[in-house]
Amino acid sequence: MRPKFSIFKHLGFAAVTASLCAAGPAFASSNASAIPGWLAAYVGEGNGQIAPVVLERARALYLQKVAEGRVRNACYFAMDATRPNGTAGGRFYMICEAAQSFRVISAGHGGGRNLPGVVNFSNGRECAKNFGNAMDSNLTAGGAYLTNEIKTTFKGYYRASTNQDAVLTRSFVQFDGIGDTANARQRAIGGHAAALVSGICMQKKPESPYANREGYVPFGKLVTYAGGRSDGCTSWSPEDAVQVLSMVKDNPTTIYIYPEARDISAVAHAVASGQSPTKNGSYWNASCLSEIGSPQFWPKEKLEPIIAQYKQDHPAPPPRPIPLCEPLSN
Repeated sequence: MRPKFSIFKHLGFAAVTASLCAAGPAFASSNASAIPGWLAAYVGEGNGQIAPVVLERARALYLQKVAEGRVRNACYFAMDATRPNGTAGGRFYMICEAAQSFRVISAGHGGGRNLPGVVNFSNGRECAKNFGNAMDSNLTAGGAYLTNEIKTTFKGYYRASTNQDAVLTRSFVQFDGIGDTANARQRAIGGHAAALVSGICMQKKPESPYANREGYVPFGKLVTYAGGRSDGCTSWSPEDAVQVLSMVKDNPTTIYIYPEARDISAVAHAVASGQSPTKNGSYWNASCLSEIGSPQFWPKEKLEPIIAQYKQDHPAPPPRPIPLCEPLSN
């Protein structure tokens, strides 16, 4: 049985992380290179656990940035994108060592794209097969990131109840990448709530601060997709997103996303040789590996020219005006 901590019971994860994230990494001055015993209890490949390689790299990145003075947050994040997407077990980790707090939540991966007649690098909802760092690829790129600014934008109105409309604003935390993920800002890669307004029409609402010059606002249906895919970003349930964003507001920290290109190559080589990845010291979640067969990394040098040529050969149709909403019947 994994240890339970009274600090969770009395204060709750949100209160603990709010106080500690502001407090700074006091533990970093001690012998923090060794994984502490309480955290080791969560290491493994089962539900609710973090794989050893994911934790080791996430801690190393965090401690490096603390030592460089770029991070003072007492918490850090990790994501294991080889695990299944969904609520069972989760795959995004929120770790605050000074508080001995560990929480795992669900997170979406990049859906990729299918360019008919050219190449298909799309991903299913549950398991990701394709990864990459190309512009406009909608793929997740594993590696090192730092959180940065948070921007909140208006997405539209939706019907919250029979006689009540609500506003969806969505906050987005920008990730700045390092190494293979260095183009994260150019790709608009970050984290946000898995929520949007779909089926948009334009509703007359001149009193709204979001109305356009003609007095209209976008109106549609609220859709949440915590178990779905994104355009390459990390997405969380609306409830979890509030917690994550509060932890990094004006207080950056590190995010390590597994797998990197080298991991994908090693696992693909093992599968091609008819071996288990563990035989060559590699790691991939077993259930997802069984589903996808073999993973693939698409480097930007290879994929971006293909995407650019596809855009040239298949220009987007001219945008259509958004229709006006039909009057609501009484």
